[in-house]
Amino acid sequence: MRFTQSTVKTIEIPAEKLKRSFPEHIVFDDDMPGFGVRVLPGRGEEPHRSYIAQYKLGQKHRRMTIGNVLKLSLEDARKEAKKIFGDVAHGIDPADEKKKVRGQAGDTFDAAIKEYLAVQEKELRPRSYTEIERHLNEDWKSLHGMALASIEGADIGRQLAVFAKRGNTVANRARASLSAFFRWAIGENKGGGSLQNPVAGSDKKKEVSRDRVLTDPELAAIWLACTDSDYGRIVQLLMLTGCRREEIGALGWSEIDLEAKTISLPGNRTKNGHPHIVPLSDRALSILKAVPRQERKQVFGSGQGGYGGWSKSKEDLDGKCKVKDWTLHDLRRTAATRMADIGIQPHVIEAVINHVSGHKAGVAGIYNRSTYEPEKKAALDTWANHLEAIVSPSAPKAVSVRAVPVEESGAEKPRAPFAERLARATARDRRDLH
Repeated sequence: MRFTQSTVKTIEIPAEKLKRSFPEHIVFDDDMPGFGVRVLPGRGEEPHRSYIAQYKLGQKHRRMTIGNVLKLSLEDARKEAKKIFGDVAHGIDPADEKKKVRGQAGDTFDAAIKEYLAVQEKELRPRSYTEIERHLNEDWKSLHGMALASIEGADIGRQLAVFAKRGNTVANRARASLSAFFRWAIGENKGGGSLQNPVAGSDKKKEVSRDRVLTDPELAAIWLACTDSDYGRIVQLLMLTGCRREEIGALGWSEIDLEAKTISLPGNRTKNGHPHIVPLSDRALSILKAVPRQERKQVFGSGQGGYGGWSKSKEDLDGKCKVKDWTLHDLRRTAATRMADIGIQPHVIEAVINHVSGHKAGVAGIYNRSTYEPEKKAALDTWANHLEAIVSPSAPKAVSVRAVPVEESGAEKPRAPFAERLARATARDRRDLH
């Protein structure tokens, strides 16, 4: 499109793009490659149009905002774009230079979050603190180096659109952590006292409860795509144990008992606040034994805290396994669902995944204090055998406990010990309720 002072003010967002979660439309000038106008939905009926300069320096693709179309003449915008492209021609990254200047103008985002996290670490449970720390230090890394007062709604919107590709829940959690941080910063008089919350203008995404359960071929593809790395081991352990991501990602050496073949999670590391013992199958145990022992408290990751490279590692794994539309939490739902498919009783599955509902809710939870440790061990061994069978077709196939009636089971049958324990557990449930 050939830009004129009048045409740049009439560029609209095509109707098909307005249906997207983050509508955006960019048109470039025929006379100056890389110089364009970016159009976003405005607060009123009129869209927001701004001049941009887009360029590539090495492997980095950059886009810089020059100014509002209504406030800057086309001629002045072209001059500014020429300066930007001139710097690029000399190997200078104008975006980095601009960020440095903005960072020098006041309190920077990354400096302020250090103060904020120091406060939150004393007030929040470790699991909540870990999540907020990850959001601010990793998910919002694009804001690091910027002055708090210079962060705009457009900066937030661009990153939220990236998060939304991973799921609306991911975007909403990252958004909530950032908004809470800015509320704190405003209360602490950061940014010269005139700071406003740039997150306020963004919309919370609609969340839909996921019900994704992975098939056996999908589980096999993910397992086989896992490399001999921290992330690969974490994913396989999530499959084998049904634990939550942070429970394994921040796993401490002190929580593992190799002789007892268990992981013992304290209440401050679980979502429901209840301590949880995770029996380890032989396969899970072998994975933990293979982890190189380092001089740090956590099993996985580097530096302070547990594992932190979630997003990039997930993208790499997706590219290898070719499984579409799945999350790490889907592994937990899949483990619970598929254990039921192979005949493991609901109350045992709830104990395995540390859920306080169903058989342990209400009156049942008051009277029935059993943690079903033997049943949990048998269930996870059975589940590990099932995974082994689908990953290695030559391995012995796991037998469904439903295939062996309790009254017909005997010592010579491989599933009998587990079936007998399930029968005893069911009887104990009925007795303890009376």
